[in-house]
Amino acid sequence: MSRMMFANLAVENVAATREFFDKLGFTFNDMFCDENTACLEINEQAYVMLLEKPRFRDFINDDLCDTARAREVLMCITAESREGVDAIVDGAVAAGGSEWVTSGGQKAQEEMGEYSHQRAFRDLDGHVWEVMWMDMAAAAQAWAPEGADESASAEA
Repeated sequence: MSRMMFANLAVENVAATREFFDKLGFTFNDMFCDENTACLEINEQAYVMLLEKPRFRDFINDDLCDTARAREVLMCITAESREGVDAIVDGAVAAGGSEWVTSGGQKAQEEMGEYSHQRAFRDLDGHVWEVMWMDMAAAAQAWAPEGADESASAEA
């Protein structure tokens, strides 16, 4: 069974948030959009529901996360290339967001080597969006247990 995913994020102003993500080239499923909600399409199976805070509160019994002080989630999306990663993050900064670096930021990026490129931005409401590209074949080879290629060759 293929599952759909809907992540929900609280936002101050759904119109401003929609405009921000429009500038990054994202599309929206208007069937699930109204004056309080925008349905950001990641792909045909994954969506991010951007809900104005009063609407978001309709779904919870506790408090909202203060994104200026804490992370409730790290959203991560992929890009088709290293340049695509940079284009999305640079576009987010130009549209009013800010670049975000993890506590291990540069060190974590260096540990991924040549097979991956990752950066992150904070949207207008402080939510963190990681953007990554990965060469899956090179990553699989880099992460393979030592001797895995040799044992596979011996079995063939």
